[in-house]
Amino acid sequence: MALNSVNAFAKWLAPMRVCEWVVYAKRPFAGPEAVLAYLSRYTHRVAISNQRLIALDEHRVTFRWKDYRVKGRTRNKTMTLGAEEFARRFLLHVLPDGFHRIRHYGLLANPVRRENLAKIRELLSSVSTGSKAGSVIVATAPVSPTFVCRHCGSPMIVIEVLERSRPIRAPPSK
Repeated sequence: MALNSVNAFAKWLAPMRVCEWVVYAKRPFAGPEAVLAYLSRYTHRVAISNQRLIALDEHRVTFRWKDYRVKGRTRNKTMTLGAEEFARRFLLHVLPDGFHRIRHYGLLANPVRRENLAKIRELLSSVSTGSKAGSVIVATAPVSPTFVCRHCGSPMIVIEVLERSRPIRAPPSK
């Protein structure tokens, strides 16, 4: 099926919209600082930095890479690839036109970024101060969710919550 026409793509996508997608998320093992450090590595970097390039000539490129399956001194390795294969692998990381690596919604969406960053900093400081003292961190009272209009910035009022037609408990099958 050719998905390059709008109608064909919409028809192909329709069955996926009726399923409830179940996302499994759990607390990070190393805490919120590790999550922020992990995500920060992927927001502003290219596929390979100049420091990892060791040598290159007309036919080959040699670079350093890290084998995450191995622990210890042999984790850092070098690889030499032909120039064409290196360029092919590098270009796999280049996004097509119209795609953006950094998404401008969620925690860092423009209308709520300032408030969310303040809350994140507050939570990170309470986690780090509580863990240093070895004491249990007491959770604050839950804050009622507020929704902010992305156009004007004013709070939105929930008038009605619509229930789903039928609950689906399992992830979609292939």
